[in-house]
Amino acid sequence: MSFKKFILDLRNRKKAAEKGGGDKAQAKQKAMGKLNARERIIAILDDNSFREYDMFVEHVARDFDMEKKKLQGDGVIIGTGTINGAPVCIYAQDFTVAGGSLGLMHSRKICKIMDHALKIRVPIIGINDSGGARIQEGVNSLAGYGEIFYRNTMASGVIPQLSVILGPCAGGAVYSPALTDFVFVVENISKMFITGPSVIKTVLGEDYTMEEIGGAKIHAQVTGNAHFYAQNELECFEQIKKLVTLLPRNNQKGSPHIAPCEPKPSKDIEEIVPSNPKLPYDIRDVIGAVVDSSDFFEVMEHFAPNIVIGFGRMKGETVGIVANQPKVLAGVLDCDSSDKAARFIRYCDSFGIPLLVFEDMPGYLPGIDQEHMGVIRHGAKVLYAFSEASVPKITVIIRKAYGGGYIAMNSRHMRADFVFAWPTAEIAVMGPEGAANIVFRREIEDSVDPEAMRAEKIAEYREKFANPYVAASKGYVDEVIEPTETRDRLIHALQVSRDKQVYWPEKKHGVPPF
Repeated sequence: MSFKKFILDLRNRKKAAEKGGGDKAQAKQKAMGKLNARERIIAILDDNSFREYDMFVEHVARDFDMEKKKLQGDGVIIGTGTINGAPVCIYAQDFTVAGGSLGLMHSRKICKIMDHALKIRVPIIGINDSGGARIQEGVNSLAGYGEIFYRNTMASGVIPQLSVILGPCAGGAVYSPALTDFVFVVENISKMFITGPSVIKTVLGEDYTMEEIGGAKIHAQVTGNAHFYAQNELECFEQIKKLVTLLPRNNQKGSPHIAPCEPKPSKDIEEIVPSNPKLPYDIRDVIGAVVDSSDFFEVMEHFAPNIVIGFGRMKGETVGIVANQPKVLAGVLDCDSSDKAARFIRYCDSFGIPLLVFEDMPGYLPGIDQEHMGVIRHGAKVLYAFSEASVPKITVIIRKAYGGGYIAMNSRHMRADFVFAWPTAEIAVMGPEGAANIVFRREIEDSVDPEAMRAEKIAEYREKFANPYVAASKGYVDEVIEPTETRDRLIHALQVSRDKQVYWPEKKHGVPPF
C-alpha cells in the first residue's frame, strides 16, 4: 500500500512539472499561436519516442526573492527520442516558465544534453523560445551562455546541430543558433536580434518593431542567418524531419540510404535549357531531372538566390548540390552567394557528403558596391572551400563558365574529381561579346560596317574559344556529354570516387578568408 503512495506522488510531481508555468501561462502561449515546449518536442519526434530527463531540476538563485519561486524544470525540457527511427537529442526552452529565461541550472540542463549528444554521436536539436538571460542570476546567466557556445563549437563538424527559433531569441542568446549548422524560423513567431527596439530607438531615435529588426523573413531573405523558413510550426517540424533523414548521424557515419528512385519522367532535361545563351532558366529544373524522385531539398532558398544549395539523393545516397541560378542575376557570384556556397561546401565536407556542382555563370558580380563590400575576400571563400574539400567533387558545366567564376565553381584546378560539360558549355576568360570587343577592337573600328564586323568576330571567338572542346583538349574537362547522360555520369562518378583519399601537408589548420 505504501509503495502505491510513492507511485502516486511521482505521478503528481510529473503532472505539475508538465504544466510548466501553469494553466494561465500555457493559455497565453496558445493565444500567441504557439505550441508549448513539450508539444513541440512530441510533434518533431516519432510517436512515443521521447524520454525526458532532469524534469525535477530547480534553480539555485537566492537574490531578489528568487528562493520563493519554484520554476518547473527551470524553464527548459531536455531528452532523447527518434526521428524516423534515428536517435536524436533535443531540448526546448519553456517560455511559460519565467519567460524561458536562462539561469545557471537552465544552462546546465542544456549543456548536459549537448554533452550527451556529442558522447553518443547523434544530432542535437535546440528549440529556442526565451526572453534571454535571467537578470536575477547575474553573471551566472552569462557563464551559462558561454558554456553553451563552447559546446556548439566543440560539436561543430562532429554531429549535426539544428536550431529552431520559435519565439524571441535575443542578445547573447542568438550566438548559439549562429554557431549551429542549420537555423529554422517561422513567420510571425521567430524573433532574433542582438539589440531590441528600445535600444535601437535610444541610439537612432527611430521606432522599429521586432519583426522589422529580426523577424523570420528578415533572417531568411536579408541577413542569411536562417536556413529554413516556414509559415507555421508544423511546416517547420516537417522540414526538420526531412533534413534529419538526409544527414548522417555524425561525421563517422554515412548518410541514411534509401531505395533509389528514378527522376520523374516529366523532367525532360533537354527541354529545360534554352539554346540561346542569353535566355534564363531555373537551375532547379535541371537538378530535378537528375536527382532521385526529382526531390531536391533546398537550403537558404530565400537568401542570395543567384546560387542554389541543398540536398538530394543519387541512387539512394545523399549528395550536396551547389548550382548557379541563371534566372537571378545571371547566376553570378557576389558577396552573399559566396558566403552561402562556401559554408555549405564546408558543411558537406565535414560530414562526408559528396558535392555535385552545376555551373552556368558569367563570373563575379561587377560594381563598386561589391568591391567595397569585400567581394575579393568573400569570393575567396568559395575557392578555399572547394580546394579544401576532400569528399567526391563533381562538376557539370551547362553553359557559361567565364573567368574567375569558372575556376571557383569546382574546376579541375580546385581538384574536382570529375568535370563534365554539355555541348552548350562556354568556357573562356570572358564572354564572346566582351572578348571580341577587346581582341578585335582595331579590326572592328577600321571596318566599313563595324556592327557587322563585330557580329562576325563574336561568332569567330565563340567558334574558337567559347566552347567545351578547347578545355577538353587540354584535359580540363573529362568528357563532353549529352544532357540525357548527366545522371548516369554523375552516378558512376560518385560510385568510383566513394573511397577517395586526399593527403594534406601537415598543419594544425588553415586560415580561410573569414
